[in-house]
Amino acid sequence: MKSFRCRVCGNALWFENSVCVSCHTPLGFSRDEAEIVPVDEKGRYVDAEGRAWHVCRNLNLSGCTWLAPVEGGQCSACDLTRVRPNDADAKGLSQYPVAERAKRWLLVELDRLGFPVVGKAEDPERGLCFDLLSSVAEDVTIGHADGVITIDLAESDDAYRVRVQEQLGEAYRTMLGHFRHESGHYFEWILVEDTDRLSEARALFGDETADYQAEIDRHYSEGPPADWPERYISTYATMHPYEDFAETWAHYLHITDTVETAAVNGLSHVDSSASVPFRTLVTDVWMPLASALNMVNRSMGKDDLYPFLLPDPVLDKLDFVASLRDGESGNGSAGADQRSH
Repeated sequence: MKSFRCRVCGNALWFENSVCVSCHTPLGFSRDEAEIVPVDEKGRYVDAEGRAWHVCRNLNLSGCTWLAPVEGGQCSACDLTRVRPNDADAKGLSQYPVAERAKRWLLVELDRLGFPVVGKAEDPERGLCFDLLSSVAEDVTIGHADGVITIDLAESDDAYRVRVQEQLGEAYRTMLGHFRHESGHYFEWILVEDTDRLSEARALFGDETADYQAEIDRHYSEGPPADWPERYISTYATMHPYEDFAETWAHYLHITDTVETAAVNGLSHVDSSASVPFRTLVTDVWMPLASALNMVNRSMGKDDLYPFLLPDPVLDKLDFVASLRDGESGNGSAGADQRSH
């Protein structure tokens, strides 16, 4: 994540700030400018082209700081949320802001990398939307199908999430991680399936037409193959080619975002936008940085920040995902899938 400064007083800002803590200027995030900008007493910002923008109506509901094109309306990030907890679901509403914050972080990263984010309102068949559901009201399975990403808001509770993480033997589990993983399913559907990149993807990740439920059953009955660390980023990636791709995609986003954040904070001299091959960025910048960050965490008595190894087959998969940044989406129509995490 890039660094932000108040345009009024120059004070450093966090991505989530709605008010400058130094000069108390009200703020909003301009997606067009990818900047935090000052708004007037009416919550309005006028850009360089004379267009008026307004604080999102969901500021007090979900903590959304983004600017909307219409006064009293909602921003483009909130437009992507198709379902949220109802107003009577106090528990769900208390968990809702954590998910929305992670979603906004994801969208900023996708914008920066140049991946298309098209909502269902624009493209009902292949557009993207989010169902942010509360386990209080119903059973929720995190997953993706036909452009709909479903997130369980219970994952915003640290105790719940850590309990599930321990039950599944996962090295990493966060709300942002869920959004990144599930967005991988979506972008595989959009950028790989029914395109000329499909055969290359199958050579790396396997045949995605393999029976998904059968592979789930096999995974949970037999576990991952003994040699999985030599070929996969995680045990979950061994379940099915869809999951291998989504896990790899998530790590691509982990790496690019953290390298950029390190660069803007003076911890690295190279960021993820540098004109170097992605594999070189990983081996020469990310791996030493991750090792150092792991040691910092250990110095504080905490678990490793990035507890993953990146063998050559995983680097090949990361290279493929990185190459999609400059690719074009396919025009074919893919069938429904039930990929879940």
